[in-house]
Amino acid sequence: MDAVDRQLIQALRENGRASYAELGRLVGLSGPSVTDRINRLEAGGVITGYRATVHAPSLGLGVTALIGVQLSDAVDHEEVATRLRDLAEIEDCWFIAGDDSFMLKVRAGDVDDLERVIRRLSGTKGVSRTRTTIVLSTKWENRVGALPEDIEG
Repeated sequence: MDAVDRQLIQALRENGRASYAELGRLVGLSGPSVTDRINRLEAGGVITGYRATVHAPSLGLGVTALIGVQLSDAVDHEEVATRLRDLAEIEDCWFIAGDDSFMLKVRAGDVDDLERVIRRLSGTKGVSRTRTTIVLSTKWENRVGALPEDIEG
C-alpha cells in the first residue's frame, strides 16, 4: 500500500459515494487507474464495504445503549457471538478485555423495547450477566480520523 492508496482510502472513508473521476482528480490518476487500485484494495480485504450512515431517531430508534456482556464459565465466545448476531437490535459487537467479554451497541425504539432486548440477551445461552448504559445524547459517531502514515500492505 502506497501513499496514493492511503489517499484513496481516506477519501472513501470521508465520502463513500465519491466517483472514480473525483478520486482520480484528488490523487492525480485516471478513472480507470483509480478503479484498478480500489478493486485491488477490495480484493485484498482492505476495503470491506460501503454503507449509508443514517440518523437512527429518524428511523424510530430513539434509544441507544451500550451493553457489557459477561459470559458463563467455559463457554465458547465464538458460539455466543454467533447467537448475538441473531439479535437485529445489536448494531455493533466488540470482543473486549476487562470484566465484560463483549460490548454491544444496541438501538431500540424506546426504553420498553430496550428492556425486551436485554431480556433476550440475558436468556441467550452462554450469557451470565449484562450491564447496560443508556446513551443520553450522541456528540458524534462514525468519526473519520487520519490514517497512520506507516500502514503496510
